[in-house]
Amino acid sequence: MSWINKSFAKLLPYFPKQFIWIFSKRYIAGESLEDAIRVSKELNRQGISVTLDLLGEFQTNESRIEEYKRTYLNTIDEAVKQNVDCTFSIKPTMFGLFLDYEKCYNTIKDIIIQASGYNRLVTIDMEDSNCTDMEIILFRRLHKEFPAHVGFVLQAYLKRTPDDLKDLVDINSDKHPLNIRICKGIYVEPAEIAFKKHLEINKNYMVCLDYMIEKKYYPCIATHDKHLVKEAFKRIEKTGTTKKDFEFQMLYGVTPRLRNKIVEAGHTMRVYVPYGKDWFNYSTRRLQENPRMAIEIIKALFIRK
Repeated sequence: MSWINKSFAKLLPYFPKQFIWIFSKRYIAGESLEDAIRVSKELNRQGISVTLDLLGEFQTNESRIEEYKRTYLNTIDEAVKQNVDCTFSIKPTMFGLFLDYEKCYNTIKDIIIQASGYNRLVTIDMEDSNCTDMEIILFRRLHKEFPAHVGFVLQAYLKRTPDDLKDLVDINSDKHPLNIRICKGIYVEPAEIAFKKHLEINKNYMVCLDYMIEKKYYPCIATHDKHLVKEAFKRIEKTGTTKKDFEFQMLYGVTPRLRNKIVEAGHTMRVYVPYGKDWFNYSTRRLQENPRMAIEIIKALFIRK
């Protein structure tokens, strides 16, 4: 059955959007900001913080880039107005990273200015390997101006990530520990630069986490892997790291039982809440990452509730 799931997942980008939505509605708050606020408030009531993410990427249309910017600024204002416990996540390619780097920087800077005025954090998401160097440079530049209000994401499946973490140590400080979300990674990358085996990725993940704990970064442990969560607990206990010095992060709709156990243990949990009309690419990547979900789509087509 696994090969059927994988084959099905590879074909997903060619299916009608209405078909993919059967799966997507479980992992996306909705198409509107109202949907995102509603889901975020419900998570907040459960003692869970969120990071709001407007979906969209690899944009080259300048009018769309301006529209995304306006939507983000409005998202920040509305989330604060409604007392949502949240930060914000953005993808640089949404703002024309490959179209005009300087304009992309200035657009993201304006968003961070807005968020920092409310003492809120903006996390610069990591995208595929074509973006890695540019996004590290972008983060360094923004962090220099907003050390307390900008975070970053690195991916453990990339072989270079431990070195990237070490290269960033010069901007880490006791006053402003680097806020780094470490995740496994979801983009399809060549074996020359990315680990492919589960155990190799997990090993590199823990190398990265160990380094962040040692250097007193603020690690955001983004995983749904029970083994990694267990190993993270061991490291935290062994090093005497306090609960205020790290947090766990998960995707909306994924492993809620494990998420709730972490919350019940008194740890900070932040859930990534995506929303927006440009949900298709995000959804197909989720499915390609977890082909077993393909069978749930098939069931949804034939089982009426």
